[in-house]
Amino acid sequence: MPFTRPRHWLRWLIGGIVVLAALAVAGPFLYIHVFNGSTPAALTLSPSGSSASSASSASSSAMAGSWTVGSGSVVGYRVNEVLLGQNATAVGRSTSITGHLTIAGSTATAASFSVTMDTIRSDKSQRDDRFNGPIMDVAKYPTGTFALTSPVDLAPLPAAGMVKTYTVQGKLTLHGTTRAVTVTLTAQRTASGIKVAGQIPVLFSDYNIQNPSFAGFVTTQDHGLLEFLLVFTRS
Repeated sequence: MPFTRPRHWLRWLIGGIVVLAALAVAGPFLYIHVFNGSTPAALTLSPSGSSASSASSASSSAMAGSWTVGSGSVVGYRVNEVLLGQNATAVGRSTSITGHLTIAGSTATAASFSVTMDTIRSDKSQRDDRFNGPIMDVAKYPTGTFALTSPVDLAPLPAAGMVKTYTVQGKLTLHGTTRAVTVTLTAQRTASGIKVAGQIPVLFSDYNIQNPSFAGFVTTQDHGLLEFLLVFTRS
């Protein structure tokens, strides 16, 4: 009578290896796409109200003056990453923002905003710990700042609800490094103020930022986006 026990255990061993391999793939997929929720959408503006299709524009006096960043403003980052072989998008955001906008006639003559870096939060505390520590060193570099460096011609000023696109020149300061940037943004006049949204591409090496990849567990691209939605109210 043949002795079959070794073959019995061999089948169990092979089966166990197959199960582990399946879990190695399915586990991260389920965690990212099922248990971890959806990735926050990009910060954008949408036309609103009947004025959105109006051909008339606002008068210069309607927008001239000083404006301050207020409630509803959001600044953060968006970085594509691979977590255990599964593609994901890391998003961190903060509402701890200060800033101003000055408009003379139909020209934006000055604008800036700053975000308190240690208030930026994602959906993972481990990611936030690395962001605050070795990646951004927020204790040493507590703020990130963008400042307009050239006036922006806003004419013709849009009617309330319309979304208009502008290209602006500015300086972005991250991790103690300042670089000139060109930003395409959108702006919208509302009943109570002005909304501005945009994204600034950030190559990590340009700002001496450590690549967020971590010990083979998480790998990221060498760049990301700084995204913002600013709500300005009268100063």
